Amino acid sequence: MYTVKGKTYPCCTSVTMGIIGGKWKSVILFYLMEGPLRYNELLKKINGVTERTLSLQLKSLEEDGVIKRKVHTTKPPLKVVYSLTDFGSTLAPLLRSIAEWGDFVVENHAD
Repeated sequence: MYTVKGKTYPCCTSVTMGIIGGKWKSVILFYLMEGPLRYNELLKKINGVTERTLSLQLKSLEEDGVIKRKVHTTKPPLKVVYSLTDFGSTLAPLLRSIAEWGDFVVENHAD
């Protein structure tokens, strides 16, 4: 058993999936690998995600220390930018591999 931030996992792969698993987290992280993005930019890039779901997933990723939320208040309007933390950046090779495998599936096993 593994315990990370108070959550218990049965194996090391479940730790990874607990952090990046689900329908939208890996998609959010994939786009943030390109660089920092504002909330609305993420919303436009991720076709099909609701505003509520995006907000909840961003909050969860932030709580896990994978992304950071920076609020710029120097002048109106308020600007919120999301980016990968140094810890989150360590996921880049994994996310690239997942994306490459997805491309392979589309090219070789699509209906």
